[in-house]
Amino acid sequence: MRQPGCPDNAATSELIVRLGLTVMISPADMMLFAAVVREESFTRAARQLGITKQTISERISNLEERLGVRLLERTTRRLRVTGAGATYYERCSAIAAQIDEANSEVQQRQAEPVGLLRVSSPMLYGRRYLTPVVSKYLARHPQARVEVVLADRRVHLIEEGLDVAIHIGPLDDSSLVARKLGESPFHFVASPRFLSKYGTPSASELRSARCIGFSAFETWEAEGVKSRIDPVLTVNDLELACEAAIAGVGIARVPAILCRDAVHDGRLKVLFSPKPAMLRAIHAVYPSRLNLPAKVRFFVDALATLAEPMLPLHSAPRRKRAL
Repeated sequence: MRQPGCPDNAATSELIVRLGLTVMISPADMMLFAAVVREESFTRAARQLGITKQTISERISNLEERLGVRLLERTTRRLRVTGAGATYYERCSAIAAQIDEANSEVQQRQAEPVGLLRVSSPMLYGRRYLTPVVSKYLARHPQARVEVVLADRRVHLIEEGLDVAIHIGPLDDSSLVARKLGESPFHFVASPRFLSKYGTPSASELRSARCIGFSAFETWEAEGVKSRIDPVLTVNDLELACEAAIAGVGIARVPAILCRDAVHDGRLKVLFSPKPAMLRAIHAVYPSRLNLPAKVRFFVDALATLAEPMLPLHSAPRRKRAL
């Protein structure tokens, strides 16, 4: 079969009008036609596409009927592309190339992190522990970008266009996928100066002790004893609570990731028992496990290697694990 020649101008014009104004053609049929011309044979095209020769013949005939243009001249021995068919082949080949490129790009995105990843995290966790994860993620994946949103509130992933959120505490949205990263232990702490002045309370005395809380009245539990406290200082930030405890204002209940250094260097003492006052689960949550983008999968894997925030308060120092 000869290579497609110069198309007839009148036929080409008529074809473009029909394509642009009146006919909706399946891209699959366009790619099928391109395969027939490229292979110069119904039989070879059928073998390549995994369908029967009869199916191809019927679909090409239907395509010509819908276009109202003869694309191929058929004989028992050969195929010949008409002038209109040559023009149509050029367009179909270009479309097929674009489809292949789009498919390859999407598959590449699934294999390697590409594009913007939007991550939400509580402020304390984000400020203290996200930087090494993000920096190594970006170093390993040069086509990736990251936007970190720090917020001490319940975020809505889909509505806010987020890919991943780090959540501390109980989960309440069963529609999200959650991967547990660990648990954050909380401890009751006070400064040596405070304890020297007011004494070390027992668990049952916590109710009347000077406390740093997060609401006007809240319930704390120590060694199985529940106490409704009336804070001498109410704050809305864990770091402020920890700093106030170091300054001798009162007893605070704060996470180990926040008070560990102050406990180790003697600025704070753990009250009651080395056992955590409570444990709060840390999860990475994302909208769906189905066709999970590579940028989400790789980032969550990196988060899962971050062990230090989940270490008990009294663990011996250990070298950070490589991300």
